[in-house]
Amino acid sequence: MSEHCLPILVVEDDPSLREAIGDTLELAGRAHVAVDGGEAALKVLAEQAFSIVVSDVRMMPMDGIALLKEIRARLPHLPVVLMTAYAEVDKAVDAMRSGACDFLLKPFEPKALLAHINKYELPASDDGAGVVAIDPVSRDLFAIAQRVAQTDATVLLTGESGVGKEVVARFIHRQSARRDGPFVAINCAAIPESLLEATLFGYEKGAFTGAQQAQAGKFEQAQDGTLLLDEVTEMPMALQAKLLRVLQEREVERVGGKKPVPLNIRIVATSNRDMAEAVARGVFREDLFYRLNVFPVAIPALRQRREDIVAIARHFLVDHGGRFGRPGVALSPAAEAALTAYDWPGNVRELENVIQRALIMASGQTIGPEVLNLAPSPLAATPAVPAAPTHAAATLTEPEKKVDNMKDLERDHILRTLAEVGGSRKKAIERLGISERTLRYKLQQYRDEGHFQD
Repeated sequence: MSEHCLPILVVEDDPSLREAIGDTLELAGRAHVAVDGGEAALKVLAEQAFSIVVSDVRMMPMDGIALLKEIRARLPHLPVVLMTAYAEVDKAVDAMRSGACDFLLKPFEPKALLAHINKYELPASDDGAGVVAIDPVSRDLFAIAQRVAQTDATVLLTGESGVGKEVVARFIHRQSARRDGPFVAINCAAIPESLLEATLFGYEKGAFTGAQQAQAGKFEQAQDGTLLLDEVTEMPMALQAKLLRVLQEREVERVGGKKPVPLNIRIVATSNRDMAEAVARGVFREDLFYRLNVFPVAIPALRQRREDIVAIARHFLVDHGGRFGRPGVALSPAAEAALTAYDWPGNVRELENVIQRALIMASGQTIGPEVLNLAPSPLAATPAVPAAPTHAAATLTEPEKKVDNMKDLERDHILRTLAEVGGSRKKAIERLGISERTLRYKLQQYRDEGHFQD
């Protein structure tokens, strides 16, 4: 069977040819859906995801060119291959201009059809590696990621904390010509400044106290593969200059070393900050920003791709259910509706935490909304509120009361979580799905208000 899990959509109004194409795909082990025209195709495209569309050109009342233009308007990165007779080559040229990947001249051999599909189709998952792309927004994202993966361009992934930037980085690596090389990740925010240079660039024996033997850094470890610089905006300014030189020269010199090591690596960097703002504030080098920003990819927040939510939740149910000894546990329709309606300020990381807790709390084989514990989020955006009046709180309007209640819930949730983990801020930010900077800000706010003491 093929490694691809998304089906192929076949659009053909000739029953005999439609059946023949279906037989070819079945023999190749490929799932597919076959429809008899453009309107039917648009209907199923609105209901489920496909890896590619293979459509005839001459159909009534909507022909293949019109269908192609509709698909381009709705799903701009979904590949489309058109089938056409030799006498309609002019239409094929028009189709290519309208965004078709390619066209097949009838009659064609089964191997030609399969070759076109294998060449152009969009993968829904990366060999079972946890990539879920059901929402059109996600499908567009991974289509872009797959395209840039075919090059060696430096990629800059931006997005909120917890959106899955490392998942996208690993996808790019596995889709690239470097897939057989190493994928090395370093979190620039998690390593103390005093150790970061040696960790990145390596060191020679005796370079500093405790350096009893030479050690290759992350750059050398990623040779012939991909290096992920996670949260690169957290890197100290002094080290940014050294990183810039490495990227420019494509060689690295170990701490205490004198001989540069040539590099053959692909760089992927991530940040959950507004990098242009970081440059403007003087905390990130402008020249380094442009060196990293060769191919920027903004990863949408989970609330911006809601069709992925239930699919990702089911993925976590299978993954963690097996580890927790709870295989076969499923979400109830009400639970799925609750997950879809929630705004997920902590993004995919928060969703994973919710599913793990639900697996622990659910008594049966079905998870209902009551065990999801989707309280108002500690990071949910709240509307701006006018300054509180100086008289009694009873004079507050209903919206103001709700905002105050949400602030109270936010504070209680953060402080309760901090207490549950024994005051460990590292464990608290993992549970809450927020950044260390956000937690620091919130705790300072609570100190000023008299609600928290270290």
